[in-house]
Amino acid sequence: MPLSAYLADLLEEVRRIEGGEVATYIPELAKSDPAALAIAITALDGKTYAVGDADLPFTIQSVSKPFLYGLALQEYGREAVLKHVGVEPTGDAFNSTVMDEVNNRPFNPMVNAGAIAVTALVKGEGYKARRQVVLELLSRFAGRKLKIDEAVFHSERDTGARNRVIAAIMRQAEMIAGDSDEILDLYFSQCSVLVTTRDLSVMAATLANGGVNPISGDRALDAEYVPDVLTVMHSCGMYNYAGQWSYEVGVPAKSGVSGSIAAIIPGQAGMSAYAPPLDRFGNSVRAIAASKRIAADFGLHAFRVAPNNSAAVRAEATGLAVRSKRARNSAEREVLAREGARIALIEAQGALFFGAAERLVRRIGEVKADWLIVDLRRVYDADAAACALLGRQFAKAKPGSLIFAHAQGRLAEALAPHAHANTLFADRDAALEFCENALIAVEGAHGGPSRFALKSIDLFAGLSAGDLRALEALAKPFVFEGGQHLVREGEAGRLLFVIAQGAASVQLTLPGARTVRVATIGAGGCVGEMALLDGSPRSADVIADGRVIAYGFSIEEMMALSDTHPSLLLTIFANLSRDFAERLRAANNEIRSLGH
Repeated sequence: MPLSAYLADLLEEVRRIEGGEVATYIPELAKSDPAALAIAITALDGKTYAVGDADLPFTIQSVSKPFLYGLALQEYGREAVLKHVGVEPTGDAFNSTVMDEVNNRPFNPMVNAGAIAVTALVKGEGYKARRQVVLELLSRFAGRKLKIDEAVFHSERDTGARNRVIAAIMRQAEMIAGDSDEILDLYFSQCSVLVTTRDLSVMAATLANGGVNPISGDRALDAEYVPDVLTVMHSCGMYNYAGQWSYEVGVPAKSGVSGSIAAIIPGQAGMSAYAPPLDRFGNSVRAIAASKRIAADFGLHAFRVAPNNSAAVRAEATGLAVRSKRARNSAEREVLAREGARIALIEAQGALFFGAAERLVRRIGEVKADWLIVDLRRVYDADAAACALLGRQFAKAKPGSLIFAHAQGRLAEALAPHAHANTLFADRDAALEFCENALIAVEGAHGGPSRFALKSIDLFAGLSAGDLRALEALAKPFVFEGGQHLVREGEAGRLLFVIAQGAASVQLTLPGARTVRVATIGAGGCVGEMALLDGSPRSADVIADGRVIAYGFSIEEMMALSDTHPSLLLTIFANLSRDFAERLRAANNEIRSLGH
């Protein structure tokens, strides 16, 4: 998939970045491999793209803070939680002892003091029960059962002097209630839960999905409180680098001193990155670089992206149900009826941003067909992410196998550099006609009769040899150059034309002088046959697409011929009825498949 290939390339690019130091103030964290590196993105239907050491376990550390904050909001409500912890950013370090003295509370839940205050709110009968509540909460977000790394827990508890000072200050100021040692043990436990980069991307996607885990379908957090969590993450999640992160990356995120970052693309996806070396703020150097690149390449900044339309695929069909407006002879129709499934059509819709574009590109990669048409007529907007993903998919497709129709604006510009011959079409009908022609040619049934023979014309099928000889005597040759009219709308219907070579388009003129093609008639096809039925004036223009050689038959002479050949018109009328029935059946199949 294009996104997998993109992440693989990005991983190698980020791997070359140097700098940072593995956290050593917690002895167990000092054992982390500084070369470990992983990136993951999870879509809102649970599809995860992961590269590098994505399944390598590490402790969640401070990335646990947003999830515990959400739990507190859900258990107590906003007003009650605000009495214990604020939502204001602070320029101090994450383990600062500075508090909001005016309101007698920590500044926000993303710094250690605020997180300890939030942990103190976890409900449960005793330490073990509360520890289980924390573990079950984080497991719901991850979509699998998580466990605590006891070695890291003991290492944190044994070396957590700074956090003990913070807790003592808060206990003295009555910011927290209860046994501060037990509260700290619970806090150290939540930081010591083992996760992987893949897990964090799922946890982030759960917040992006309004609190519902995209894999399990379980609700991990009430939707009402998801905006609260994302807001605090956006303003405070990266400690005293939060402002720069918000400016450059622009999505809610939380970092942890084990080297991970979890970021949320609301309504679209969750992403995560892991690399142990940290900068001076306690954030992963390489994880920040990867996040910046992804946000820049796909235009993910929160104030740049419009709301996403998740239903990117409106409808799908194959060449068995959807046909072009090109009239086909019986041999060609037989091929399309037998092999039409080798042509596939995806109709996209709405605004394509990262989440919707990822789903569309993934679906394109899943469809098994020799020719796949992606109809973009109903796509009204596309951002940098959609252009990048569709461009990558187009570039890697087998030449001629992936075809786009109705590409406009930025999408057209993004696709053009990767286009092969006959892979970008102005409309779906032209794309369908091309694919049908290619399929018919592969099956050896392309084109109409090699020479003019009435018995090979579907309209005259079933006529006796005597009828055919009599009819052939009425044929008069005509030559039309490209752009010339075979018939004009409103004219009297005096001639029926059989095309021997070339093709002509049937066009209707709509209000405003706009014209629309309703059919294309090729070699072996007939034009003006309706005049046989009712003698009414022509109902549309028929214009030669290029040089057309045709044979004309006088309607009046054909009617007169039926006096001596009574079965002639009956057979022709039967053929016309069958043709009309086939057209109606094809139209019904298209409506059922595409909904219009």
